[in-house]
Amino acid sequence: MYTQHNISGQSAYSLLKDLFPIARSLTGAGVRKTLNRIKKIIPIDIKEVSSGYKAYDWIVPDEWNIKDAYVLDPDGVKIIDFHCNNLHVLYYSTPFNGVVTLDELKDHAHTLSDKPSLIPFVASYYKKQWGICMSHDQLVSLKEGDYTVVIDSTLKPGFLTYGEIIIEGQSKKEIFLSTYICHPSLANDNLSGVVVTTALSEYILSLKNRYYSYRIIFIPETIGALVYMSKNLPIMKQNIIAGYTVTCVGDPGNFSYLMSKYEDEYVDRVTLHVLNSIKSKYHTYNFLHRGSDERQYSSPGADLPIGSLMRSKYHVYPEYHTSADNLDYVTPEGLNGSIELYQKCIDVYEINKYYKAVVIGEPKLSSRNLYPDTFQEKQLPEVNIILDFLTYADGSNDLIDIAEKLRVPIWDLYDLVATLLKIQLIVECKRV
Repeated sequence: MYTQHNISGQSAYSLLKDLFPIARSLTGAGVRKTLNRIKKIIPIDIKEVSSGYKAYDWIVPDEWNIKDAYVLDPDGVKIIDFHCNNLHVLYYSTPFNGVVTLDELKDHAHTLSDKPSLIPFVASYYKKQWGICMSHDQLVSLKEGDYTVVIDSTLKPGFLTYGEIIIEGQSKKEIFLSTYICHPSLANDNLSGVVVTTALSEYILSLKNRYYSYRIIFIPETIGALVYMSKNLPIMKQNIIAGYTVTCVGDPGNFSYLMSKYEDEYVDRVTLHVLNSIKSKYHTYNFLHRGSDERQYSSPGADLPIGSLMRSKYHVYPEYHTSADNLDYVTPEGLNGSIELYQKCIDVYEINKYYKAVVIGEPKLSSRNLYPDTFQEKQLPEVNIILDFLTYADGSNDLIDIAEKLRVPIWDLYDLVATLLKIQLIVECKRV
């Protein structure tokens, strides 16, 4: 049941490459195309709500689609081409077709003066305006004259689209995974989250005798989370015991963990134990450093136990929201490490229970073939870990507690638990 791998970092990277050119936004054909590609791998339900739908304090905007965007300089040379890099347009830009002066062009151009060689990702979801994006170096090199600007987009009533898969287990209690699909050609933020969540869905589907159920969604950030909660919050509050916003999981950097709101949820215990056990450097952030859909899931009235296990956190890595967040920045190794780490967390949720020894005093291990016929000093650790485990298996400690008291990773105890259950030296008491 444990340490299975159904999709490698390399195959996740191949999926990421397939999805990378698609121009995604809050709504539109790019989101549908992305979800339909994912549906070929896992059985997600694709759902839609209409523009104008009210989700708490927010309203679903009109649907935005784009066919083309370009700029011609005074000599008729195409200096910006949406089809070369889809970050070149202001996302949710209103359509525009006209000739403007250089000063007018600059009024509608978005650049990063502190990263002058990079194209920024900029969006204007709730304010109607037209705009383009380019490197600051390119902007300052433009000559005086008239520029032809074409933004072939539409903004009209339509739908917000999202994907959902509910994987049932023995229990109605759920582990929740949420990832966002609204960003265009940005590899780490957040195509990495999309492909890792797809891989984890495959892994969960493969698990035999799943105990927990899993609620997994692919949504537009912020408005998508609010829409989903507006339709599902009562059952989410009733069933979700732990969850993650899956984002920024593809780069080669160290792991990061954004703690839950009060840093004392089950998701924090599980994730920190796994991070500490893999003996890799990582950084923790408190909830004041939140920046994605955990803002909605943990807001007053929702109060869901959500963390975010990442590599380089959004806003922190310099490539964030720029053309440098590309296929070179995300690696198969980075994706694979994140998949494996999340798999370890899923395994912990599945196996973690309270156990109780059934024998008073130390059991006679030799009668159960757990003690060597001829004892040697080097065999002492093998015997001690059994006795130490049984010492703390008093019904008051779950498996994470026992692992931390014994100072071992929880997965080092999986086989021992199976053995002790089989020979009836311990019994399962309860779930967390």
